[in-house]
Amino acid sequence: MDSSRIIDLFLFTLPALITGLIAYYFFKTHTENEDGRRRFLLKKDLQTTSMPLRLQAYERLTLFLERISPNKLLLRVKPTSSDKDDYEALLIQSIQQEMEHNLTQQIYVSEKCWSVISTAKAATVQLIRKANLSEKTDSADKLREVLLTEMMERHSPSDAAISILKEEVRELW
Repeated sequence: MDSSRIIDLFLFTLPALITGLIAYYFFKTHTENEDGRRRFLLKKDLQTTSMPLRLQAYERLTLFLERISPNKLLLRVKPTSSDKDDYEALLIQSIQQEMEHNLTQQIYVSEKCWSVISTAKAATVQLIRKANLSEKTDSADKLREVLLTEMMERHSPSDAAISILKEEVRELW
């Protein structure tokens, strides 16, 4: 082979290689863009179906926190006897039942939010137990009175949790 033939072969091959590389680059870019567009559309569809469920979970958890707030809990759950320990158990049982009805909602909220809700529940139970151990408490009615007095002096544990829930819902928009 003489050198002119090699040069001719190279001159014919070079444009074909350049055209092939350009075509490869454009097809690769096009494929990546299509994949991105499909992922975006899938995420958008998923968000359209999951957003109402998430909002419903936030609504249910807000209702839960409102229902376990000592002020509202004491109005809703009346003592069945004058025994303060029975009333304490009844209040705590009511809180536990409310929590059990809302356990599945945790999959729709953040870890931080669920942790705050669990902490509010535990703080409310602790508040009831502490009031029952008070020297002023000798009957179920007195337990109610002590709890209501305490709630007038400070905020309910549920209030802080509701604020965090509202903040998280605002972040969804």
